[in-house]
Amino acid sequence: MTAIHISYFFGGMFLANSIPHLVSGLMGRSFQSPFAKPPGKGLSSSTVNVLWGWLNIGAGYLLTLHVGHFDIHAPADVAAFGVGGILISIQSARHFGKFHGGNSPSPAAATDCLRHQKDGEVALTTTDQTQRE
Repeated sequence: MTAIHISYFFGGMFLANSIPHLVSGLMGRSFQSPFAKPPGKGLSSSTVNVLWGWLNIGAGYLLTLHVGHFDIHAPADVAAFGVGGILISIQSARHFGKFHGGNSPSPAAATDCLRHQKDGEVALTTTDQTQRE
């Protein structure tokens, strides 16, 4: 693995990370971002999320297409990019699942999950318990 492949790895991470922020922002929904209080737990506005999503796209673009010569037919290039995207996707699913009911083992608990914002904290209320993150 070369420095170029490390760049492709992070390019994949940035591009995959742009998706939840852009989707939430474009739908007009608030979502966690590094600019919220507390960072990564509190909610940021839809506008902040759109801007953060586009910044991630820009970083991913630069790291993938302006470092070396990314070749879609080269298995090492695609693997580095893909592993970065997959790892940040799994990490994001687990992290944001705590706030949106996605880590719940039962569909009923996820459906009953209510999201509240109070003093910069996101509280999850389910039929069984309340968690504060």
